[in-house]
Amino acid sequence: WAPDRALESLKPRWATSPSQFIDIKGLSTHVRDVGPRDDPTPILLIHGTSASLHTWDGWVAALSKTRRVITMDLPGFGLTGPNATDDYRIATYTRFILDVADALKVQRFTVAGNSLGGEIAWNVAVAAPTRVDRLILVDAAGYPFTPKSIPLGFRVARIAWLAPLFENTLPRSLIASSLKNVYGDPSKVSDELIDRYYEITQRAGNRKAVRARFTQLTTGNDPTRIKQIQAKTLVIWGGQDRLIPPENGALFARDIAGAKLVQFDDLGHVPHEEDAARTVAAAIDFLR
Repeated sequence: WAPDRALESLKPRWATSPSQFIDIKGLSTHVRDVGPRDDPTPILLIHGTSASLHTWDGWVAALSKTRRVITMDLPGFGLTGPNATDDYRIATYTRFILDVADALKVQRFTVAGNSLGGEIAWNVAVAAPTRVDRLILVDAAGYPFTPKSIPLGFRVARIAWLAPLFENTLPRSLIASSLKNVYGDPSKVSDELIDRYYEITQRAGNRKAVRARFTQLTTGNDPTRIKQIQAKTLVIWGGQDRLIPPENGALFARDIAGAKLVQFDDLGHVPHEEDAARTVAAAIDFLR
C-alpha cells in the first residue's frame, strides 16, 4: 500500500541544495542551476520517463566545474509533478524547456536528453535552431522501434483497468525490476537508487500523469524532422539497451549532418546514470 505522498514530505531528502522551485507558467518547477554564471552557453540536461533531475548527478558534478549546468524535473515527473491540463505531448514539453531557459535568462544553450528527454531535446533543436548551440542525444526516442524488453513498471502503467490499483499501491520490487531492466549490468542498481525512484514516483499525481503520458505517445510518427537539425550533435548509446535498440542510435548519426556516434557496448538504456564517468567524458570531449 503506497498512496500518493505530499511534495513537502519528499523535499527534505530529494530537494536539498542547490534545488529551487521556480514558476513556469503557473507550474512550480523543480530546478537545479549550478556552475559559472558567466557561461555564454549553459548546458540543459533533460531526463527520461519516470526519472528526475537526479539521474544527471554524475554529469552535473563533472560539467559544473567549468560550465553552467541546468537540470529540471519535467511536468508529470520528479518533484515538479503533474501540470493542470494533463498535457504531456512532445510539443508541450518542447515549449516547457524553452520557457525554463527564458525564466533563467538563458538565450543560447547546449541541450542534452535521455530517452523521452532526448526526444524533447532534438525537438527543441528543430523548433529553436538559433538558440541551440549543441545537441547531445543519449538513447533518445525519435524513430519507430520494437523493444526487446519493456520495464515492468511501464507495462503496468499502460493497463487501464489497473489504474485505481496503480495509483495507490507500489511494490518496491516493481521499481527494482524496472531499473534492472534498463541497466546493462543489473548489479549496479543500488538500494539508494531504488529508494529514489520509489519515493519520487509516489509524489502526488505522478502515477496518474505517467498513465496520461502513455496515452499521448507519438514517438516515431515523423522521424523525417530529425534531418532538420542544424546543431552539432553527439549521439551516445548503450549497446545493451533493450528498450530502444542501438540501431536507432545509428539512425540519428545517419540523419543528422555531421553527427558523431559513441556507443558503450556494456551499458543499457540510461548510460549517463549507469556509468556517469565514462559517458560524461565523451560529452566533455565533444563540448571541448
